[in-house]
Amino acid sequence: MKITIACVGKVKEKFYREAIQEYVKRLSAYCRLEFIEVADEKTPDGASAALEEQIKEKEALRLLDKIRSDAFVCTLEITGKRLSSEGLAEMLEQLAVGGSSHIVFVIGGSLGLHESLRKRADMALSFSDMTFPHQLMRVILLEQIYRAYRIINHQPYHK
Repeated sequence: MKITIACVGKVKEKFYREAIQEYVKRLSAYCRLEFIEVADEKTPDGASAALEEQIKEKEALRLLDKIRSDAFVCTLEITGKRLSSEGLAEMLEQLAVGGSSHIVFVIGGSLGLHESLRKRADMALSFSDMTFPHQLMRVILLEQIYRAYRIINHQPYHK
């Protein structure tokens, strides 16, 4: 299975990059992993709601341009469906068995996701009611994907 993490912006902090690389290494035994990073738009302080919407739309267009039409798209959103780690494992396994060979997880920028991305999504997934920095969310997502593959393969992983 191929898993793509599509994100707005780059990972700037070294400690996040190192954590991401550790999970990339661990996941190489289970799936093909790819990252798509698109440029984030600068948001001026005190930006109007209309300007923020334009910024989200520009970022969404960049992401949508990179997402293949045959991919299963899962956006990460506060209002998305909540799954346990076992539930995520079951979802990944069912997608693989059902013939979905490419899953794209989409992490928006600091303003969130534009409606066009939400409409393209096959599923919206929520990790919490809390908001996380998008760089940290990459690490959390990769850890959960790794945990899911350990569960699928009946391999131990710390709780």
